[in-house]
Amino acid sequence: MDDLSLKDVARRALGLVDLTNLNDDCTEADITTLTGRAVTPHGSVAAICIWPRFVAQGVRELAGTGVKVATVVNFPAGGTETSAVVAETRQAIADGADEIDLVMPYRAFMEGRKGFAEEQIIRVKEAIPAPAKLKVILETGEIKDPLLIHLASEIAIGAGADFIKTSTGKVPVNATLEAAEIMLTAIEEERRDHGRNVGFKPAGGIKTAEDAAAYLALADKIMGHNWVSATTFRFGASGLLDALIAELEGKTVHAGEGY
Repeated sequence: MDDLSLKDVARRALGLVDLTNLNDDCTEADITTLTGRAVTPHGSVAAICIWPRFVAQGVRELAGTGVKVATVVNFPAGGTETSAVVAETRQAIADGADEIDLVMPYRAFMEGRKGFAEEQIIRVKEAIPAPAKLKVILETGEIKDPLLIHLASEIAIGAGADFIKTSTGKVPVNATLEAAEIMLTAIEEERRDHGRNVGFKPAGGIKTAEDAAAYLALADKIMGHNWVSATTFRFGASGLLDALIAELEGKTVHAGEGY
C-alpha cells in the first residue's frame, strides 16, 4: 500500500477509534490524559472506552466535544452474575455513559448454556435506554471455533446488541481477521434477513494504519463501501490513534502497547 492510500486510511479510521484505557492501574490523571487526546487537529475519535468508575469524569471532561463515553461491564471475565451486571450497567448509564461494552458470559456459552448467555444480553439491553448503545464482546480468541463464533454473533444480535465486538484485549488472542470475517458475515445476514444494521468492533492488538486498513477492507468487501461509519464500525485501541496521526503528519511512530 502506498503512502497516499495509507494516509487515506488514517483519515478514514481516526473518527472510528474507541480510544481506550482499561489498564488495571488506570488513574483519574490517566483519564484526563485520555480525554485530552480524544480531540485532535485531524478530528475527534468516536469515543473513549474506560472503566465504569471513571465514567462521570469522562463525561464531564468531554462535554461539548461530541466524543462518546463508553464503558465496560462484566469485564473482563464474562462472569455469570447477571443481576450484578445489570446493576453495573444501570450505574454506568446514570453516570452518563453513552455506550456499554458487555462481555458476554462466553464460558457459559461454550459450556452449552446458550440460553443463559442470551438472557444476560437481553437483560442488560433492557437496562440501556435509547439512544445509548450496547456492544457485546464475544471474546472470539477464547471461543476459537468458527461455528461457535458465528453462533455467538447470532445470539448477541438476536438479543439486541447494537454492535458485536471481538475481544476484551485481556486474553492471549484478541482481534483477528478470521473472526472479523465470521462476525461481519453474521451482521450481513441480519441486514439481509431482517433489515437491521448492527455494528462491528474489532479490539485488541490493532496498532498500525496497516492493521486498520485490513479490517476496513474486509468490512468494505462484506458490507459494501458505504457501510462503514462511526455508527457501524469502531476500532477498540490504545496505540492506534498515535499511529494514525503519525501517518497523517508524515511521521514515523512505534504504536503503543496495550489494548
